[in-house]
Amino acid sequence: MQSEIVTAYIGLGSNLGDRAGNLLFAVRGLIEASFAVIKLSAVYETEPVDIEKDLRFLNMVAEIKSEGVTPSQMMARLLRIEYLLGRTDKSLKKPRTIDLDLLFFGRETTDSPFLTVPHPRAHLRSFVLVPMAEIAPNYVHPIIHKDMKTLLSESADRSSVVRWDPMNAHPRPHALNG
Repeated sequence: MQSEIVTAYIGLGSNLGDRAGNLLFAVRGLIEASFAVIKLSAVYETEPVDIEKDLRFLNMVAEIKSEGVTPSQMMARLLRIEYLLGRTDKSLKKPRTIDLDLLFFGRETTDSPFLTVPHPRAHLRSFVLVPMAEIAPNYVHPIIHKDMKTLLSESADRSSVVRWDPMNAHPRPHALNG
């Protein structure tokens, strides 16, 4: 019996230290954890949401494929990558070297004390919706039944999500309705 290949979407974020380097090491960690990285969004500089300090994040989304892995097993690998990259404090409102969120796991839904998929706030956050709409605009949220383009256009989140360009000191804001 052959196991199913699943497409999953991982949110990556960093607001401590070498933010871009942390994202790069996290992508490498995904590959080393036996995930096939299919697409990467651009990197976006974003306002912190529900974080104690005003340290801007770099965020992106990775589309990955995996075979024979459950959502809980995937999350366990993501937590290991976070730990290896120096994130030991999983408190919600703290700055972090790296944050890896399992946003979507195919069309699956799960709700346990360990993991909720789809991520319960993915559809509410511009820092998730902008990169998701970039790499998977037609992906339909398995519970809300709307695609990423629609969720982004309907989002009430007006926090800043700016495409990051390390060579440009004045990046352009992303147009939420564009």
